[in-house]
Amino acid sequence: MKEVIKTFSVAALSAIIVMGAFSFKPAANDTATQQHVVYEYKQFSTIESVIPGGMGRSRILTTDDNGQMIEKDLKNFYSMVGINFGNIANNDRAIVDRINQYSNEGWELMQVSTGSHAQHSDGNSSGGLFITRYLFKRAK
Repeated sequence: MKEVIKTFSVAALSAIIVMGAFSFKPAANDTATQQHVVYEYKQFSTIESVIPGGMGRSRILTTDDNGQMIEKDLKNFYSMVGINFGNIANNDRAIVDRINQYSNEGWELMQVSTGSHAQHSDGNSSGGLFITRYLFKRAK
């Protein structure tokens, strides 16, 4: 009986050692064997105005490859009669069109960052803006 337990223990210990040795073997697609990929990045920003009466300025802002700023007008959230849902839908279409354009050019949407700013005067809100940044990448 002691001989069976001793044989079983040696076999179990051998199996554990072999499994442990193979569990630390690097995979065939380890990062050390992969080719280093270099990315280029592109970003555009949207600024959407929330100023009553349609007095704000809303834009899509992009910087081209030469460092020049390109502006595309967006509609303001508010018109003279209040919030304008048609303007919001128009802005959504323009933004998605820009995302689709970049996607068709091989850019991958990587991150979206949002923020807002309220304008206050004498304790009253007189409007504000929403800013959203869209960051893209693609392999060079």
